[in-house]
Amino acid sequence: MTARGLSVYWVLFIWRFILGIGIGGDYPVSAIITSEFATTKNRGAMITAVFAMQGFGIVAAAIVAIVVLACFKGAVDGDQLMLDYVWRIIMGLGVVPGLVALYFRLTIPETPRYTLDVEKNTQRAAADVHKTLGHKVADESVERVCVADKPTWTEFYHHFKHWRNLRVLVGTTVTWFALDVAFYGINLNSSIILQAIGFAGKGSPYKVLLKTAAGNIILNLLGTMPGYWVTVFTIDKLGRRTIQFIGFTVLLVLFCILGFGYHKILDKSVAGFVVLFTLAQFFQNFGPNTTTFIIPAEAFPTRFRSTCHGISAACGKVGAVVAQLGFFQLKDRGGKNAFIPQLIQIFALFMLVGLVFTWFVPETKGKSLEELSEGENARE
Repeated sequence: MTARGLSVYWVLFIWRFILGIGIGGDYPVSAIITSEFATTKNRGAMITAVFAMQGFGIVAAAIVAIVVLACFKGAVDGDQLMLDYVWRIIMGLGVVPGLVALYFRLTIPETPRYTLDVEKNTQRAAADVHKTLGHKVADESVERVCVADKPTWTEFYHHFKHWRNLRVLVGTTVTWFALDVAFYGINLNSSIILQAIGFAGKGSPYKVLLKTAAGNIILNLLGTMPGYWVTVFTIDKLGRRTIQFIGFTVLLVLFCILGFGYHKILDKSVAGFVVLFTLAQFFQNFGPNTTTFIIPAEAFPTRFRSTCHGISAACGKVGAVVAQLGFFQLKDRGGKNAFIPQLIQIFALFMLVGLVFTWFVPETKGKSLEELSEGENARE
């Protein structure tokens, strides 16, 4: 008899969709909570430090893959189908950090700004301020601050029907979209790129997978992680917009070099290609991958901040989908992995788009969230 049911791809699609709903909510929440609790002086560094945890997660995932592979070495060498257990266990272990994140998300309080501006709960806002800042705030003073109406979609429309307000949202959405086309196009397919340039080598599936995981660790330790933490220590000095301009400009140059000089560079030095590829990883994170996360958490009024951050992040993930569909549809045109140089050239074009639309976003360095909100309101 033939068993009928959903294929593994559909099962993964359904569960990843559900995961996306959770991550889609957590993205803006983590940024906004950090933004609204932080002081103006170190707000950029705090939001970046939260986002930089992604780097530790990327490295941890590769380490978990190596450990699980090592545990199944004998079984995989005897039967390649045992790799089916390996990827399922690796994916299943992802529930551990998920449960930890869920606990903290359920126990962390709302920010006083949200409690004041949206929920109108002055007593709880005063208590949260006291708990966070260590001093009491009189309910009367809190009452005077609490003047805004609860946000509605009608109010959202009336706010963003003005181009001077809408251009900020256009800037945050398009730059995040453009960045994620290249970011996910490269990072989700780094194993394919490592194999294409010969870094993963040849041999048994066990050896290829092990070397690919090790290559991902090396790339992230040399490029991704330093990029995050250089941003942490410089963003409140250089500014968000400046770092985004630097990142998009350098990535445009690097992707042009890697794309148009792909075969020439590989013919002369695989190590040289890896160095350029690692530099691209660095400037993605000391650049737009971090700033596109930070700017929407600061540039909008409190009543729209989470919504606008969510819209911006969603546009970024649309870019990720475009990248994946395009990468797998095009990478083998003309032969196995033959179209990768052209794909890198396409990524360079998206970096140019991100560079142009960075002019649409404001510099939020050194400004309180109240100043930024008042600036937005003054435009209406």
